[in-house]
Amino acid sequence: AGQFYSRAVTEARDATAKAANDARDEDLDGPVGFDSAAQRKREFAADMALQSHALRMAAEGAVAAYEQVVGEKWKPFERPVENPGQSVDRKAAEMQLAALG
Repeated sequence: AGQFYSRAVTEARDATAKAANDARDEDLDGPVGFDSAAQRKREFAADMALQSHALRMAAEGAVAAYEQVVGEKWKPFERPVENPGQSVDRKAAEMQLAALG
């Protein structure tokens, strides 16, 4: 969500900046009753800011609730690695040789 918001802000700034505007239609007013393309992009970026903030707050709330219910801090799942120095190709080669006898 944060990356999407950042991209929306960049697009809104580019559309608003006269020097970066190739089309030159971006900063013109839209037809009667409609906003310009730059205005729509700025409003979209503002909407994305609200969504990304809400998602972050929801995630922080879920982590706090987990700690309260379970009694320990939340940590992301980490899959245990079998023989961390051994690659998948090496494991496959060993299994193929074992199958051959």
